[in-house]
Amino acid sequence: MRESFSPQEIRYLKLLRKQYRTIQEASAEVAHLRAVLRLPKGTEHFLSDLHGEHAAFLHILHNASGVIKRKINDLYGDILSSHERDMLSTLIYYPDEKLALLKKQGVVNAEWYRLTIYRLLEVCRMCSVKYTRKRVRDAMPREMGALMEEMLLSDNTPDKEGYYREVMQSILETGQSDAMIIALSGVIQVLAIDRLHIIGDIFDRGPRADLIMDALENYHQVDVQWGNHDIAWMGAAALSEACIAQVIVTSVKYGNLETLEVGYGISLRPLATLAAACYADDPCEAFLPRDNGEELHEDEMELARMHKAAAILQFKLEGQLLSRHPEYNMESRRILHRIDFENKTVELNGKTYPLRSCSFPTIDPADPYALTPLEREVMERMVLEFAHSEKLQRHVQFLYSAGGMYLRCNGNLLYHGCIPMEKNGDFAIVPVHVDEQLRGREATDAADVKARQGYFSTLGTQEREDGQDFLWYLGSGPNSPLFGKDKMATFERYFVADKATHIENKNPYYDFQNDEQTALRILGEFGLSDSGFIINGHVPVKLGQGESPIRAGGRLLVIDGGLSRAYQPVTGIAGYTLIFTSHELNLVAHQPFESTAAAISAEQDIHSVQSLVKQMPRRLLIDDTDEGKELRCRIDDLMRLITAYRKGVIKEARS
Repeated sequence: MRESFSPQEIRYLKLLRKQYRTIQEASAEVAHLRAVLRLPKGTEHFLSDLHGEHAAFLHILHNASGVIKRKINDLYGDILSSHERDMLSTLIYYPDEKLALLKKQGVVNAEWYRLTIYRLLEVCRMCSVKYTRKRVRDAMPREMGALMEEMLLSDNTPDKEGYYREVMQSILETGQSDAMIIALSGVIQVLAIDRLHIIGDIFDRGPRADLIMDALENYHQVDVQWGNHDIAWMGAAALSEACIAQVIVTSVKYGNLETLEVGYGISLRPLATLAAACYADDPCEAFLPRDNGEELHEDEMELARMHKAAAILQFKLEGQLLSRHPEYNMESRRILHRIDFENKTVELNGKTYPLRSCSFPTIDPADPYALTPLEREVMERMVLEFAHSEKLQRHVQFLYSAGGMYLRCNGNLLYHGCIPMEKNGDFAIVPVHVDEQLRGREATDAADVKARQGYFSTLGTQEREDGQDFLWYLGSGPNSPLFGKDKMATFERYFVADKATHIENKNPYYDFQNDEQTALRILGEFGLSDSGFIINGHVPVKLGQGESPIRAGGRLLVIDGGLSRAYQPVTGIAGYTLIFTSHELNLVAHQPFESTAAAISAEQDIHSVQSLVKQMPRRLLIDDTDEGKELRCRIDDLMRLITAYRKGVIKEARS
């Protein structure tokens, strides 16, 4: 070990001394950290493409993708009936609601409480075996922690039997049985998943993305790799007018206003006023809301008019944005000036097409991208609505703090969309900056920085405006790592009958998804070894058409399995969870979720099928993980502090 200490190191070690004031304290922490390194690696769960499907996602979170049910079956498969195991599982998933239901059914009494708490303690012990006592204690609610710890550590030997009975009796007599059941259920859920990775697209067409965000921001350990739909909402919260129009269009298109109006308190009355004033006599046939499987929020025709009003705003604002950024190479997406209003046609890529409708009362042919005074007033009011939504701003700040364009974690590379490529397989240029040609990891890192500038830079500055515009590009641009297509054919789908114009070509990246050498090249580009995996979402896996989620010789795993109901006919399942334990990597395919009510009352769990992706050659330890690297660095620092104490370079802090 080095004998000399630089002035900078001494300053750092003096700060460290505030935590470890003596040789004994520092030595004890070294011993503790070295022991932690020998514990098994925690279990990671990976999910992607939630698309606002809050009920299914929250159930998967509660049941840990079937892990909790498997532990109950392992413990009680030969002891309890199937119905009893189902009831215990449901109690863990939804303790408040299930307790209330069981009380109504007359099931609950003192003996039931004793037996149930005992069983929950057994499940909790099983989930906690590979954690330190501190980690388990941290998972406990503060008000119940000491009591729960006593019960978990009780070994039920004859010497402790009376003690355990007395503790249980006290819980019953003081009316704490419900609180204990609820607390134990929460701890089991926390310990079942050590770390949660969300590979993008929390937002989109589903009913309540805000409820998903509520759960994630309170989750014990979670990270998010931004998706194209997430970035649109982030841009809207950053007050990009183009992004605001885009998320409103998506919400109205699917008849889903709950996330906006109920979740975030954003009123669409200004848009409704514009729609009534400008499109009252327009049939708006192409704008009728798509059935989202939920009851529509308002009259269909009013929604259709609002949809069209928002779409025209979107086309105008995007046209203005693209005129500011020729480097995006998206001039072909500025379409309004290509409309021949007299002949009711539009020119697209050199060809002329008839329009299905040519009712554009707010478009001035001489200045088609200009907003009318009423449109400008509506947009200003909508900007204020998004700016003043405290919950939306809090959720987006969480996405920035817990998320990014990609993540390197425990040797694996996580990203939502793609690493943009040319047709020959070379990494494509991403137009992050006008004067730089950035590709691969360099481009992705720069995109991450610019996405943050779009939200955190001072309003009204050029840096903020460029960042806001780039947030829009990340959600819709042809070389965006989050979007992965050459265009978003929104205008064509509304107004042009020829379906050839509706085609959106995927980035060449997707042509190379089964090429192992390409996957290895991407891993190398991001500084990872050949032993790692790429974990990808964004494009649903069409199992019914023979597609596999395991690609590129097993190097790339696509885990968009259709959690969104709209994609389930395509995927044939209702979502994937990738589970990375200390022993193996498993892919869990989920069947559709009926409802939370059915899960509670009828104890209907999601049926899931698990398949092995990779068996580890030996059990992985914390020493093998990124956390292990950090702990080893911490140990090195503490050993330097101990040396400094012993050499007299730094004095022990005696109180």
